[in-house]
Amino acid sequence: MFRGFYTVGSGMIAQQRRTEMLANNMANVNTPGFKAEQSTIRAFPEMFMSRLDAARVPTEKGLNFKGLAPVGGLSTGVYMQETLPLFAQGQLRETELKTDVALIDGPMDVNEETGVAGTVFFTLEGENGEQYYTRNGNFTVNAEGYLTNPSGLYVLDATGNRIELSGDDIRITEEGFIFEGDTQAATLGIAYSAEPDLLSKLDNGLFRSPDGQALPMGGNYSMQQGFLEDSNVDAARAMTDMLTAYRAFEANQKILQAYDRSMEKAVNEVGRVN
Repeated sequence: MFRGFYTVGSGMIAQQRRTEMLANNMANVNTPGFKAEQSTIRAFPEMFMSRLDAARVPTEKGLNFKGLAPVGGLSTGVYMQETLPLFAQGQLRETELKTDVALIDGPMDVNEETGVAGTVFFTLEGENGEQYYTRNGNFTVNAEGYLTNPSGLYVLDATGNRIELSGDDIRITEEGFIFEGDTQAATLGIAYSAEPDLLSKLDNGLFRSPDGQALPMGGNYSMQQGFLEDSNVDAARAMTDMLTAYRAFEANQKILQAYDRSMEKAVNEVGRVN
């Protein structure tokens, strides 16, 4: 009976965490470059139940060598194993701002083991010199003349250096070349990850290599100046999944209440001494 409490409780916790993940997706439906998160829910290992039958010999049909008659498997609950970003291309939205640029995926190599395609990112640098990666091309030129993202991180060029400009009157080609007038000022550094699922997801649409090593430059891509890549969250699908998670949580809750009533009856009636 008590094992049932733990099994149902694990289901409620898993659905609660899934609801929180879906709510975060919904909250970022209008965030440029945001990648929707997906969850994987797995069951704990099942317990194999056997009945001790010492009066019968192990050679009889249905008995193992220890003299145990198999009863069957018993589920021990579920858990949300992990959340993984969906790196599908988002829709492009025109902003007409010269410092906005959308990164467009080209054909990418697919990992044969995982079935996940590689993807590309803009490269950023924090104050501590660590590199970050993003799909949000909403850039601006700060007071010092450096190209930065909304959080103030520096946008890096193809050689890993900060991009310094004299103003925001720039032209960005499909290849990522930045021109001030007729002079090429820099080239946007685009990093390629063959296994994007291994990247650590941070706040504000940022990603980081798990081992801290910089990703190599490359990949198959193009760029569109004056556009931003919107979030790839499907609002209708997210709402449907949220209702499904809520119903699953509610079903587990009713089972938990039934267990509680059974335990109350066992304590107050079955265990009563006349």
